[in-house]
Amino acid sequence: MRRQLRSRRAPSFPYSYRYRLDDQDELNQNYLADEEEEAEEEARVMVVPKSEEEEEEKEKKEEEEGQGQPTGNAWWQKLQIMSEYLWDPERRVFLARTGLILLTYFLFYASLAAVITLCMYTLFLTISPYIPTFTERVNPPGVMIRPFAHSLNFNFNVSEPDTWQHYVISLNGFLQGYNDSLQEEMNVDCPPGQYFIQDGDEDEDKKACQFKRSFLKNCSGLEDPTFGYSTGQPCILLKMNRIVGFRPELGDPVKVSCKVQRGDENDIRSIRYYPESASFDLRYYPYYGKLTHVNYTSPLVAMHFTDVVKNQAVPVQCQLKGKGIINDVINDRFVGRVIFTLNIET
Repeated sequence: MRRQLRSRRAPSFPYSYRYRLDDQDELNQNYLADEEEEAEEEARVMVVPKSEEEEEEKEKKEEEEGQGQPTGNAWWQKLQIMSEYLWDPERRVFLARTGLILLTYFLFYASLAAVITLCMYTLFLTISPYIPTFTERVNPPGVMIRPFAHSLNFNFNVSEPDTWQHYVISLNGFLQGYNDSLQEEMNVDCPPGQYFIQDGDEDEDKKACQFKRSFLKNCSGLEDPTFGYSTGQPCILLKMNRIVGFRPELGDPVKVSCKVQRGDENDIRSIRYYPESASFDLRYYPYYGKLTHVNYTSPLVAMHFTDVVKNQAVPVQCQLKGKGIINDVINDRFVGRVIFTLNIET
């Protein structure tokens, strides 16, 4: 802080007193001393910001010089830092951890892995790979149809092969495994009307009954390669999903019945089924699982819609009929039944 300067003017004395030169000299000396002290304080105040600015400029120059160095040194420094992090020879630590902590981690996770492995091993000892432990959630059987159709809508024009050719290709590909020669080579000819029960260990290979493509007759694709789509009389194949150990109750085969879901029942005037019984024969049951029943071929029922009203959408529902079969589940239209639409244009 600047000191308050003394007055430059000499003090006034009474007229009767004589002004002394010595007092005047003393005042001048005090004034000069104050001036010098004030100048020194100003110099000190001005020197500080200059020194700070110089330091900032010096730091900037050092940073610029550091950035100007070759990148190889920077990468080398990073590699050194990484190597020191992995192994610090001075502190003798690995990944910033001492050997005792690493040993503790290893023992903990090894014990945890051993417990999980033991639990999984014990669980697999109680589960058979051949027969499902719990099967109540897969009953009753669901159904599926072929050929594949988007949203289960069969829309095609009889006079335009491009609209129905993909249905023919889908059916031909699906029925390759049902060729008569292949079935005769791989499977056995079982007596119809009775279960084909095979005794023995659960891991023993089981034989499968033949289901030949020729059983489907007009819907086999052998007599009519277009499966009726070229004449507006399409064939649709239906199969039940495989369930290990499933047997139709009371020894009665499960049958298939199709009708108009809603609307005029006369929209479908004629349906032919193949096999003619419209049922899944008992000789194809029970099913023993894919590990042992390797060559098993699911039985089929073909629906040949020989007389369906044309140029309008006809909703069709095909249901499974039999003891213990559920086909009226509202939330699942594939349990015991399937619903699709036929729209045949001419």
